[in-house]
Amino acid sequence: MNLTLRIWRQSGPEDKGRMVTYKVDDVSPDMSFLEMLDVLNERLILAGEEPVAFDHDCREGICGMCGLMINGNAHGPQRGTTACQLHMRQFSDGDTIDIEPWRARAFPVVKDLVVNRSAFDKIIAAGGYITAPTGSAPEAHSTPVAKANADAAFEAAECIGCGACVAACPNGSGMLFTAAKITQLSLLPQGQPERYTRVIGMVDAHDEAGFGGCTNAGECTVVCPKGIPLNTIGRLNRDYLVATSKRGDNTPGA
Repeated sequence: MNLTLRIWRQSGPEDKGRMVTYKVDDVSPDMSFLEMLDVLNERLILAGEEPVAFDHDCREGICGMCGLMINGNAHGPQRGTTACQLHMRQFSDGDTIDIEPWRARAFPVVKDLVVNRSAFDKIIAAGGYITAPTGSAPEAHSTPVAKANADAAFEAAECIGCGACVAACPNGSGMLFTAAKITQLSLLPQGQPERYTRVIGMVDAHDEAGFGGCTNAGECTVVCPKGIPLNTIGRLNRDYLVATSKRGDNTPGA
């Protein structure tokens, strides 16, 4: 395939960016999207030009590093797929493809298609872990967990922190990410001692990091490559309501 790429180029956080057009010829439909960018960068380097900076790591849809807006869609046109797992067979010969970084106040551009997602780290640092001693591994089935709770916790734990939810949200909200990280702990016994301090801390960190508020637009769940459902945010809201009512209570877990 012969393609026209319009790529966001920005030298640094304080520099003004622009869309730059490139022609890429003889693209195999079996290439991944990132492999296609690799081919472009090889040609740019051989021509003595600056290659396009973009995030990537595992290239297996696991790490969440490869965040790109492709023709206005987070991760591209194929649902349930990260940009690294998107193949060029999703496009046609002669297509023009716009490639941009995540657009969100909380994700400032570092260079070209690379953004700073450390705001997610601040949310995790505010409570996305367990500190209460729980002893050694218990015997199997000694602490029963309802099947529905286990399934929902595992579903939330699939979140890879890519940031597509933020990029797609009209408000730039990171609430789906925050809810997933809270839910994966709040539905299991190990997460109960800090359940309510966790949700307050993580939601406060979300707001302080510059993310927008959630208005249940639902765009986040459409682009989430792991299919985290919108009701995950509903669980967060219920926990947050209980937690705020307990703020003046000094009992454990309040």
